Amino acid sequence: MDIARLKLYHYPSTRSARVKWLLHELLGDDFDVEVVSLYDGVQYQADYLRKNPNHAVPTLEITLASGETMHMIESGAMISLLADAFPDKGLAPPAGEFSAARADYLQMLHFGASWMDMMLWQIRIHTHILPEEERDARTVTRYEKKFADEVEPQLLTRLESSDNICGDTFTAADCVMGHNVAWARRYGLCTARTFRQYLSRLSKRPAFISAFADAHEFTLEVPDGRPVKEHFTG
Repeated sequence: MDIARLKLYHYPSTRSARVKWLLHELLGDDFDVEVVSLYDGVQYQADYLRKNPNHAVPTLEITLASGETMHMIESGAMISLLADAFPDKGLAPPAGEFSAARADYLQMLHFGASWMDMMLWQIRIHTHILPEEERDARTVTRYEKKFADEVEPQLLTRLESSDNICGDTFTAADCVMGHNVAWARRYGLCTARTFRQYLSRLSKRPAFISAFADAHEFTLEVPDGRPVKEHFTG
């Protein structure tokens, strides 16, 4: 696939930040970013819905050398595709023939982008996004416990024996896992020293610094009266 240009539709500190981070790892600053004002409900406008019918970020716009444009709307798929599209950067074990390293990398990338992400999202919406009358404290408690009892031990086993989630080499899976650990810590999870050390190592990477330079613009609580509250469906 011959990529001519990449454009990321992004909002600070959300799932799109993991894709932005990887793009900085791969391309420096040589890609385009458009901020989608989620709390103002821009993601529900017709023009954006044509790009992403799930009214969310990220959306990755890929312009091919032929001039054709396509859109991707799943952050895990973007991470996987982008890492493979730039093999010279060495951020994913080579695709093609089977390897244990490749299998482990894909497993952790998708574990982070699906299972972990789902639990963290349920905690977030029932704590900070849904209207008060629709929030369920039992859901928050359930997923906090499940995350702490089942997910954290798996991650600790890895990070206590290596610097990165798939061994000693940083990979694109760390863009997903690092973002998730930072997200979890906002909700009182991943408090162990090992997680703090992991994030400390990641935060020294220039691409991480660029990707999260706008993190101060993010707030956990949706301010009262913002349009997103009229449209949010979960």
